[in-house]
Amino acid sequence: MGSKEEKTDPTFVAVAYGFLLVINFFSFPKFLVQTEGMAYKVDHEYDYLFKIVLIGDSGVGKSNILSRFTRNEFCLESKSTIGVEFATRTLQVEGKTVKAQIWDTAGQERYRAITSAYYRGAVGALLVYDITKKQSFDNVLRWLRELREHADSNIVLMLAGNKSDLNHLRAVSETDAQQLAEKEELAFLETSALDANNVEKAFQTILLDIYHIVSKKALAAQEAAASIPTKGTTIKVENGVKDSKGNCCSN
Repeated sequence: MGSKEEKTDPTFVAVAYGFLLVINFFSFPKFLVQTEGMAYKVDHEYDYLFKIVLIGDSGVGKSNILSRFTRNEFCLESKSTIGVEFATRTLQVEGKTVKAQIWDTAGQERYRAITSAYYRGAVGALLVYDITKKQSFDNVLRWLRELREHADSNIVLMLAGNKSDLNHLRAVSETDAQQLAEKEELAFLETSALDANNVEKAFQTILLDIYHIVSKKALAAQEAAASIPTKGTTIKVENGVKDSKGNCCSN
């Protein structure tokens, strides 16, 4: 017998979507200003707030990557995420205080209806697959299509092959993953939430790339503003007609 098609409960979707909207509203304090999905502070606690989303199939270890990075914890009996959860961690990036807000959602198909709210405001994404599950790697392109459909075009992306501690059960070669990452223009690392291998490096790389993008945009905006004449600026007219007092006058 074939497995039954998993149906989405309309009531659940409505409740989950509303929950996401509420979290999106309250997770960005009113003293923050958001521009093109990127937030910067008008407060003394941190310089930037960046939202990063974790995506990938159910069971690849997204929740443990989240807990390892934000709380340095790992749960061997971790269960599938129901709906959405997020955690934060504040760290230094090139001398600036950055608050990383990491969002994790269930990978099951039933939750796909809430994706637009999930991706809203995200400036970084970690696309996770399980190196011991070929299917999770085969689904990477589907996740990429969804991400690019709903997220900002400038979002920073990284592909992560999780559970590198289970190398003896490997079903996806590092070479194949690296080739896919290069083809899709993604950064790539293999990680292990269990032994913390490369988890810190993955998020540090994403946050650094986001910071550089934001810094370049801010610098470009400052240069553009500086090039616009302000009120009271003197403009020299080379061939003007001068009156007897030496002042330029009009006809």
